[in-house]
Formats: sequence, structure tokens, C-alpha cells
Amino acid sequence: MKNIAPTLASLLLTLVHAPQALAQASCSSDGTPKPVALFERFISADCAACWGDAATPAPSTNSSAVVLDWIVPGTAGDDAPLSAAASTDALPRLQALGRKPPTSTDVHITSVDGAASGRLRVAHGVAFNDYVGTGISFTPSPAPMQRQAAAAPLAFHLLLVETIPAGTDDTVVPRHIVRSQFEGSWPQAQRSERNKDRPRVWMETRPMRIPDGAQAERLHLVGWVQDASGRIVAAAQSICR
Repeated sequence: MKNIAPTLASLLLTLVHAPQALAQASCSSDGTPKPVALFERFISADCAACWGDAATPAPSTNSSAVVLDWIVPGTAGDDAPLSAAASTDALPRLQALGRKPPTSTDVHITSVDGAASGRLRVAHGVAFNDYVGTGISFTPSPAPMQRQAAAAPLAFHLLLVETIPAGTDDTVVPRHIVRSQFEGSWPQAQRSERNKDRPRVWMETRPMRIPDGAQAERLHLVGWVQDASGRIVAAAQSICR
């Protein structure tokens, strides 16, 4: 059965993009506030005390920042206290930010450029056989300057995130653990003369495997889009309604 899971997960995602389909069983960023920043916490898998630290840095309660917890593989490997939730995706993310793997907790905050208007949407369907269908799409603003900016290549990041409520699993603060990541790029927009005033829409769909130990009912998506300079021009996260 597992070899058909990606196909069925993709089918579920197709239904998610249909306006009325799976209305009660899908999650998307529709109607959610636009995030103003990424608040990323990088936690060494070697640091058991970091997980339950009540003084863990967090954005202000009225902030619309997206919070992410990356568990960075530690020097103890599989014997590290937090190794079960460690993600190798954390290492290239740290490298992209110009930071080294921490020995405890490190925090990085990246602003989302509100001037670069455009609509980013992320969505996922119901979990099936250890997979979930996911999608990300970006529609740049129709303003002339935004159309020009969107003509350059764009990089996208799509993260499967597990939210762990405070007071559960030995954490006294809410956690948003990055479980897996999918990234790619959308090439320069090619427009015909007839369609040059019509905004280009980029879209990517993909089944993502739910890692061992993750609880499907706690999962949501976080996505963002970067321009060629690395500036984040849009971000979004899904909620389940």
C-alpha cells in the first residue's frame, strides 16, 4: 500500500484546491494574517535542558511572526536527548543564514518585506498512509514595479511543522517543530505580449512524508518566497478550520 501513498496524497491535495471539496478536512492559509517575520529557534539535539527551558525566547504575544523550532543534529548523534526530532534540514538552513550549529539555543529573526506585495498560499489535505498532500502558490501584485520584480527567479520553502502545546511532551512553552522541508525555485516569468499585464501565478504541489513520531493532527504548513537577493517577499502558514 505504501507505494500508492504519494499518488493518493496528491489526489487529496487536488481536492484541497477545489473550492468546495474537503471543506471540513483541509487546511490552508486562506484568511490568515500575513506574517511580518520568521522567528526561528535552533536547538541543539544535545541540549535536553533547552527543550524544557521556561526562558525560551519568543516573539511578543501580539506579533504575527511565524515561529519555527529547528532541532539541530548534535555531536552525540542518535544518542542525543532530542535526536528523535532532529532534522538534517536544519544544517543547510543555518548555513544559509551564516550561522553555526548551536550548543544550546540560537535565535534568528528575518523580516518579511511588506512592501513586496503578493499573495502566498499554502495548503494541505488529510494525512493518508504516512503522507500528506501539500501545495504552495504565489501570485505577485499586479502593480508594474511588482511585476518587474517577479520576473526574476524566485526561491520557495515549504515546511511541514508540528505544533506541540505548552505543558505536553515535557515542554513548558509552545513548540513548532520543523519535521520536513521541500524547497525549489520558480524560473523567470515568460510572458507573451498579449498576457504581459496579467499576473503570473507560480504553483508547486507535492506529497510529503510524515516522519516517524510526528502526530498528524498537530501538523501544519509554513511557507515563504525569496527573491534573488535572499529577501523574503511573502510568507504564510496554514490553519485547520
